[in-house]
Amino acid sequence: MERVRVLVVDDSALVRKLLSTMLSCDPGIEVVGTAADPLIAREKIKQLNPDVLTLDVEMPRMDGITFLENLMRLRPMPVVMVSSLTQEGAEVTLRALELGAVDFFTKPGNDLASTFAEGAQEICAKVKLAALAKPRQRTAVRKLDVPPRLTADAVLPRAQTAGTRGGSPIIAIGASTGGTEAIRVVLEAMPPDAPPIVITQHIPAAFSGPFAARMDHCSAMRVCEARDGQPIQSGHAYIAPGSQHLLVMWDGAKYVCRLHNGPPVNRHKPSVDVLFRSMAASVGKATVAALLTGMGDDGARGLLELQQAGARTLVQDEESSVVWGMPGAAWKLGAATEKLPLDHIAARLLAMAHQPIPRAATPA
Repeated sequence: MERVRVLVVDDSALVRKLLSTMLSCDPGIEVVGTAADPLIAREKIKQLNPDVLTLDVEMPRMDGITFLENLMRLRPMPVVMVSSLTQEGAEVTLRALELGAVDFFTKPGNDLASTFAEGAQEICAKVKLAALAKPRQRTAVRKLDVPPRLTADAVLPRAQTAGTRGGSPIIAIGASTGGTEAIRVVLEAMPPDAPPIVITQHIPAAFSGPFAARMDHCSAMRVCEARDGQPIQSGHAYIAPGSQHLLVMWDGAKYVCRLHNGPPVNRHKPSVDVLFRSMAASVGKATVAALLTGMGDDGARGLLELQQAGARTLVQDEESSVVWGMPGAAWKLGAATEKLPLDHIAARLLAMAHQPIPRAATPA
């Protein structure tokens, strides 16, 4: 079995040791070396030719962002950023994703003993995913043992009938790995009077606020982190908080955002399946939905439920996806009739939203 070769880059000897130990828990990963700063890392990349790099954000002699920018220009390779759960760490990490990092891993807190197992599972999965994001195919590796997966039923029972109460279209977007950049591309292309957009991106709680602020800066729409009970309005985009599920509900005279603190679904909180199911029940055929780049299959069954409710659905194509897991799973289920390159998705969502909403058949 071919193992994923990893170089760990961090100025802290303790973190280098911790990450190396975590990664070595997986028989499908080999830590080929470590480096205390980017200049040492540059030489070790030449010597060791690793498949994946884990890269600290803040380091001496050259910061991680500058090094990443140079690396992506001169020798592009999969990089997983290692960041602290702080406001500044979130901003820098989002910048790293813009520059081409595949994903990020948040450093464990002070209680390393209690978080070690969970952290090891997460970093190993992200590193193996990063390796698969390369153009060449890799041999499949054994997965770590993981807890049972819950479906959207754990948060919201599936409705027997689909609703279309508001009449106006609402756009729903789901994404995971590579999604922060994919969402930016879509939102940048939206006009200020676009139909409302609700978004679930797999992201930690400390990152969703800065991510929403970053999207608000680059989009003509007003973009915010969703609040419970917030009315859904045209020209606005609502991003799910990193620690809660986002649902769309009808509140008598208007659609509103509802936040739900239920268990992770498909091991994610927020979950795309939860958002899509809520829209199948409350928005129905007035929904226009897209499933973008991401690891796993969260959102695939939800997109199928939306399609069955009469919604118009599409997925991002494999060529433009960082990882064609979520959109690929939806495509295999037949949950979408179109798969498009990322730079075509915004225009197509708008075109779908402007199509007349089919009316229910009148009994004879």
